[in-house]
Amino acid sequence: MAEPLMNPEKVLIVEDEDNERTGLAELISAWGYRTETARDGLEALEKISAWSPSIVVTDLKMPRMSGMELIERLDSQPQSMAVVVVTAQGTIDSAVEAMKKGANDFIQKPIDTIRLRSILQNLSTLIETRAELEVTRRKLRDAGSLGSLVGSSKKMQEIFRLIEMVAPSTASVLITGASGTGKELVARTIHELSPRRNKAFIAINCAAIPETLIESEIFGHEKGAFTGALERRTGCFELAEGGTLLLDEIGEMPVATQAKLLRVLEDRKLRRLGSKVETTVDVRVLAATNKVPEEAVARGELRNDLYYRLNVFNIHMPPLREHKEDLADLVQALISDMNTKHGRKVTTISDAVLHAFQNYSWPGNVRELRNSLERAIIVCDGSVIETKHLPPGFGQNVVRQAVSDPDAVRLGVGTTVEEAEKLLILKTLEATSNNKTRAAEILGISLKTLHNKLKEYGSAQADVAAAKEE
Repeated sequence: MAEPLMNPEKVLIVEDEDNERTGLAELISAWGYRTETARDGLEALEKISAWSPSIVVTDLKMPRMSGMELIERLDSQPQSMAVVVVTAQGTIDSAVEAMKKGANDFIQKPIDTIRLRSILQNLSTLIETRAELEVTRRKLRDAGSLGSLVGSSKKMQEIFRLIEMVAPSTASVLITGASGTGKELVARTIHELSPRRNKAFIAINCAAIPETLIESEIFGHEKGAFTGALERRTGCFELAEGGTLLLDEIGEMPVATQAKLLRVLEDRKLRRLGSKVETTVDVRVLAATNKVPEEAVARGELRNDLYYRLNVFNIHMPPLREHKEDLADLVQALISDMNTKHGRKVTTISDAVLHAFQNYSWPGNVRELRNSLERAIIVCDGSVIETKHLPPGFGQNVVRQAVSDPDAVRLGVGTTVEEAEKLLILKTLEATSNNKTRAAEILGISLKTLHNKLKEYGSAQADVAAAKEE
């Protein structure tokens, strides 16, 4: 029998089946928790009001008030509770919907007791760290930073809010955005603010591993599993046991490997290559991609079922050009990091450098900013970075393109804003070989907006053609 908890959490079990309700209460009590039971959502609300549990384990289908309705009611309650949803086999969509409404985790019937105990332990740790998270929130409001992420703009503040919301849970998160926007930093911050922060954070770039080796890297292999497997290898899932695994560039993972990954996510069990034994794993999986996921699914590059399993919660990182108001804060944070790394004492950048930064489009995003500053700090012989310390030709790119680039858009005096916009969009599409996703990214607009603009242009051209025929 498990040793009782030093400060046992209160767990309310909500289940309409008498045997299952009693069995769950006895099991959870044996682990050292204090338990109460309720037959449906209405009775659960009464018990919550009188007993104030910290964790609620609830079935979804119940008479009078369902588990989904209960979750919605709990969301409006002043006290904060963690919720675990119990679902029947084949109802994963309902579990995902429950998590979007506020549930922290879910478990399928028949209940895997090892996984349930792990979930309760993680939630207990979460409850203990709420005070620490409140300190972090104050830091966020006061300093405009969260972990290694920096920004006071509305876009970054919204991202911080989403990270704070999802970090304490065990939900999978899909992080999207162009290369260099800081997707891995988001993943690390989620890990650092989660109950798993004292365990491993493992990141693997699916695009950087040959297709023949990626399964071995992720799931591990036994000695002799294939030619060259001279010894047993532990995969990333087992290395991240109890912690967090980031699958970067998930859209580059072979489809066959995606199918095996989906099974591990659903069953929490994996089998090393060449092994006949399944290993249970407790790992939170985060994924990142610089592709538009829906388009990757449509092209067959990303399995539809895996996408929905990973996309329980989505965080999109904007390109740097869309939140340039954060440049000054980003620069100071990066200078501090670079000073430590290279042993320098640079304090700031000149007004001329800041002006150049503000007028640059940053196609490489924050990664490009970091690289530019690192080079400048290395060559800087004083405490202030001047334009002469920037990479050769920096800031002149746009001027050069306007003069010599055959793809540049040239506008005559009297061109209307609407005409200029149309010329710019069509020229960008031409330059990207009609890649609408890339064009929208370069233009700084959403793919939906681009499609709407093209539809407008198509209608206008049709009207012109009709007028000519008349």
